[in-house]
Amino acid sequence: MSCRITELVLDCADPVRMAEFWCEVLGYVELGKEGADIEIGPPGTGFGGPQPTLVLSLSDDPKPGKLPLHIDVSPTDRDQDAELERLLAAGARKADIGQTGSESWHVLADPEGNVFCLLRRRVDP
Repeated sequence: MSCRITELVLDCADPVRMAEFWCEVLGYVELGKEGADIEIGPPGTGFGGPQPTLVLSLSDDPKPGKLPLHIDVSPTDRDQDAELERLLAAGARKADIGQTGSESWHVLADPEGNVFCLLRRRVDP
């Protein structure tokens, strides 16, 4: 028997804005709310499906840019450059965490400054 990641929890100051951003990035939908927290996930699948859901959890002390966990995303229906343009238009911004410039991925920050990476390799949707 083994475990599988079913959800990732991201502390944030504005769960609504963060849910909107990550829904746009991942093609997720809102699955539910508990208090101020919002859970998002794949449409038609939700919690327990093959992809983990994200819980955007209200925190009065989020630590932007320095999560002990970060998210990597991969394009599904376009190349990396086109996906980078889409993510920047959705509200991401480029982030400098000391990369050399020769990496095959882009380091970005979400609207609250949490870093994530856009990988080059395309994956099935």
